[in-house]
Amino acid sequence: MAEEKTTNNEELEQASTQEEIVEDVLEEIESAPSNEENNLEENLKAAEAKIAELETKLDNEGNRYLRLQADFDNSRRRAKLDLEAAQTYRAQSLVLDLLPAIDNFERALKMEATDEQSLSLYKGVEMVYRSLLDALKKEGVEPVESVGEEFDPHLHQAVMQEEVEGTEPNKVVEEFQKGYKLKDRVIRPAMVKVSQ
Repeated sequence: MAEEKTTNNEELEQASTQEEIVEDVLEEIESAPSNEENNLEENLKAAEAKIAELETKLDNEGNRYLRLQADFDNSRRRAKLDLEAAQTYRAQSLVLDLLPAIDNFERALKMEATDEQSLSLYKGVEMVYRSLLDALKKEGVEPVESVGEEFDPHLHQAVMQEEVEGTEPNKVVEEFQKGYKLKDRVIRPAMVKVSQ
């Protein structure tokens, strides 16, 4: 009988242990869906955060691309304008080098020819002077009009002022050195005397 009690006790303990195992398994099964739901919610939140991060990166890269495109367009436009300006004013340095020679020709032409030989020389100098002026005109060089004009600081450089009767103030009354424009750019202002 004592053996039966021990066996019964052992069987009861086994049965209670089996019941506990079954209860544990049932609890796990019952709690498992909620754990999966929690995991799904966490995964969903993580995925949404990742999507938001990637969308932000995409927006930033899109903006960066647009800025680079705008910079490139601006650089191309500036290079085109620089090239056009270089072509338009390509003769400027040559003209500036020739202006002192033209000034000397003008001074030489102010001399009077007294005999046949000096008259012949005068005509030759005048022909060379006219040829130079024609070549400069083809490049777009024009003299600045001065005497009798209103003084313009963009076109004239006043070196003297003098009161002249019968002349309005701020008018150019005498030109000491011609000024020149290359197309729309003044390359040398005229040196003038201005009335007060």
